[in-house]
Amino acid sequence: MVSGKSLDPLEKKPLYHFFPGYNILSIGSYGCNMRCDFCQNWQISQEIPALSKSRTNPDHLVSEALASYRNIGIAFTYNEPVIWFEFVRDVAVKIKEKGLYNVMVSNGFINQGPLDELLTFTDAFNIDLKSFSEHTHKKLTGADLKPVLETLKHIAASGKHLEITTLVIPGKNDSEMELEAECRWIAGELGENTPLHLSRYFPMYKRNDPSTPEKTLDRLFEIASGYLRNVYLGNVSGHSGQDTCCGSCGTLVTKRTGYSIRTVNLDNEGKCLKCGNVVYTNFTFLPRVGH
Repeated sequence: MVSGKSLDPLEKKPLYHFFPGYNILSIGSYGCNMRCDFCQNWQISQEIPALSKSRTNPDHLVSEALASYRNIGIAFTYNEPVIWFEFVRDVAVKIKEKGLYNVMVSNGFINQGPLDELLTFTDAFNIDLKSFSEHTHKKLTGADLKPVLETLKHIAASGKHLEITTLVIPGKNDSEMELEAECRWIAGELGENTPLHLSRYFPMYKRNDPSTPEKTLDRLFEIASGYLRNVYLGNVSGHSGQDTCCGSCGTLVTKRTGYSIRTVNLDNEGKCLKCGNVVYTNFTFLPRVGH
């Protein structure tokens, strides 16, 4: 059962350091294993229809992925991919057989066994870290924080590509102390090169708090940048917090305007032309059908 399907820029997942400038066929179903009262996709995560008219199968998705423009593979997103784990596995295995890539956008609340299996066929993850406070995380999502942190550590240890998103909600998870603790933990446990996306909250579902002030995001961006080399701001426009600079010398290497990107000062292997530092390990994708 399919809730949505679209050919999206990888930056929309958001993944800024995984084949920047390419697209990925994105697909979602219904349901979630969390109960976030601020869910941005609550229509498909918290309300499951008795019958969906839109359906698909693994072979059809693989064919569509191969034919899609500048597409590197499939992203399981929109709702929580763990909910339709068996279907994700069936599609992902076939995608890998065709030389394409699998991406998972998840809340990271998953048992060790299924996660180990996901790691055998998933190439990149964006994990939502909803809060770094155990109390706040439980109150906002209905789920414990510790399993999410264990998931993040396990993905990082596996060598798979990992980026993290934290939706900043005023008065809930926007304290400087909490974000500093989160960034210190990411740097120490996952590595200071782990990209962190601080995303602006807008009122949605059951929560009516006003949207996150941009000055709050600016302040948290500066704090996070003191611990991590790749910090980004999401759901904002015209902000330099979406650009990528070389983590070694500070040279601008990617300019982003919305989902439009322009790479500069990079060679064909994703290395900074000024200092030779590797900015993107996944940069060049060989053309194939539909590219």
